[in-house]
Amino acid sequence: MADIVFGVHTGPSNCTVAELQALWRYVEDGPFDWISIWDHLYSADATSPHNLDAVAIHTALAMTTSRVTCGSLVYCAGFRHPVVLAKAMATIDHLSAGRCAFGIGAGWLRTEFAAYGFAYGRPPARLDVMEESIRCIKGLLHQGEGARFGFEGDHFTMTDAAFEPAPVQARLPIWVGGGGERRTLPIAARYADGWNVPFIGPDDFARKNAILNDLCAAEGRTPEALARAVNVGYASDERSLEAQFGPLAEAMSPGVLKGGTDQIAEGVGRFVEAGATQINLALRAPFSYEAVDALAAYIGSL
Repeated sequence: MADIVFGVHTGPSNCTVAELQALWRYVEDGPFDWISIWDHLYSADATSPHNLDAVAIHTALAMTTSRVTCGSLVYCAGFRHPVVLAKAMATIDHLSAGRCAFGIGAGWLRTEFAAYGFAYGRPPARLDVMEESIRCIKGLLHQGEGARFGFEGDHFTMTDAAFEPAPVQARLPIWVGGGGERRTLPIAARYADGWNVPFIGPDDFARKNAILNDLCAAEGRTPEALARAVNVGYASDERSLEAQFGPLAEAMSPGVLKGGTDQIAEGVGRFVEAGATQINLALRAPFSYEAVDALAAYIGSL
């Protein structure tokens, strides 16, 4: 299991910057190699508008840490023009000395789209925006110094577009988030460096992973060209599971690691057998240091 990346995904909702920074420092002092944030305008359960800006908090993550990869899972394509997002990610790559990674998704939380007047539409339309955004961002970030990029799509147009400075990394990793098999997985297979999906069980992950392998082959890519990450929860017991997820506990349970080191080992092992190359512990406020310690204890036992 030496090649598995372990990370912590930190939701910047209903918390302070100081609370996040304390958590990031604690995580980086442990056996983790990845920390990421999410991009929402409301909390992910749509109950609160208290959410810190994703690009700003991604920048804070880069400036607070010194070792881990600083990621996002994932930016909503519908919230920002692709050149604005590309410029921010290239700048964060410079601020972090080449530790930036970021994901793009189509967006799914209707509440935040409606509240602020973003066009929601049907999933095909949001996925069209996402695919064009990824194509534009890849063209800008990976074209190299002195090159010019052109693009004409249904949603975005760029003409002889220069992009400097380039990121520190020759290929700044771009992730695609989501589990949709008709559009999201094909987009990931064609354009992404990594694929991420949250809170699904190992069997479902294995099925989607097999589809993704076939799609990569159709694109002339090897399975190894695409990292595969799953975001999981942690519950020490069934009572903890119920307290965290309430009426959704049963549905979320397959994507939650439970118990002590031996049980966590079994759960992680099932995801690895299913094709995961990265395991992210997903936390939302109030942040559970118990969960961080439990996964860290397992990693330390390897």
